[in-house]
Amino acid sequence: MGDIAKSVLGGAWTLIVGWILPTALNLAVFFLTIAPSLRHTAPVARLWPRTGAGTTLLLLCAALLLGLVLSALQTPLYRILEGYSLWPSRAYERGCVRQRATKQRLADRIDLLRLERRARTAAPLPAADAESLARLRADPRLARTAGRDRRRTAAQRALLGERLSRYPVDDDQIAPTRLGNAIRRLEEYGHDRFRLDTQVLWNELTGTAPEQIRRQAELSRTNADFFVALLYGHAALAVLALAALASPDPSPALLLGTAAALVVLLPLWYRCAVNATDEWAAAVRALVNTGRKPLAEALGVVLPHRLADERRMWRLLSNLHRRPYHERAAVLDAFRAAPPDAAPPPADRTP
Repeated sequence: MGDIAKSVLGGAWTLIVGWILPTALNLAVFFLTIAPSLRHTAPVARLWPRTGAGTTLLLLCAALLLGLVLSALQTPLYRILEGYSLWPSRAYERGCVRQRATKQRLADRIDLLRLERRARTAAPLPAADAESLARLRADPRLARTAGRDRRRTAAQRALLGERLSRYPVDDDQIAPTRLGNAIRRLEEYGHDRFRLDTQVLWNELTGTAPEQIRRQAELSRTNADFFVALLYGHAALAVLALAALASPDPSPALLLGTAAALVVLLPLWYRCAVNATDEWAAAVRALVNTGRKPLAEALGVVLPHRLADERRMWRLLSNLHRRPYHERAAVLDAFRAAPPDAAPPPADRTP
């Protein structure tokens, strides 16, 4: 049923589910818990509906309008949570250091389990692996988690790899927040594997990719949008609940309880947004893997047989679109498709 709704609604699905629906949920919380304390204030008293149908209509209109506004502001909203906007430089640097350490710790935990498994099941480890195993076992940071990791099942150990996969491969691409890294890994995928800069060639890539893959890439971020909108709405409602304590006729217990519950839910929605990027990353990976060939054809180049040559070609093309033209770009001639054969001259009809 969900797939049918997605196909019928098309592009509206991401707007409705990603932004309007969570806005409606936040407004419902506002009407049920915060608005009663504000009913006797002049602005709310003038706007408050007199009937149940009027309340429903107000809720729907407000959800639609606010959802559209949030959708239009999604880029700055994401950048705040990713750590790119409104972050002091010192907080940004500390966040990057902390995230690099977390990534390295996850990688070390996985390496320790892998080397210990090889030591139990294989012949004596090579000298380099034996040295790495000894170093990891002596690391006091890993000692606290090593015992618990050894008791994990295969499925639970796979979750460690899943958490590590939410970080970009290149440490220089590390962002100061978990959500920033989870999104950065999907932005980095094309460049890391093929030197295809998907940030620069995104419109060309989505415009030439197979229709099913393109739609999948468009719809895959809907869940992340949903939790981001829910998170911002809960934060705003918590502030409103505390501000409503200053109203003429507040309900302190209800307002304080609402604010506390909303604040407690914020980390949950943030974690859900991070987890929701897995589907988004998988869709972008499929888009890059299957869309490179039609993209190359649309750009007038031939996809080389050798991977090293393909990586060089995409690097040159990305630079051509990112920077002003330079004569060095002429090396792309080696990858350009041959022009179609010229049409034969018309036959001579003279007797």
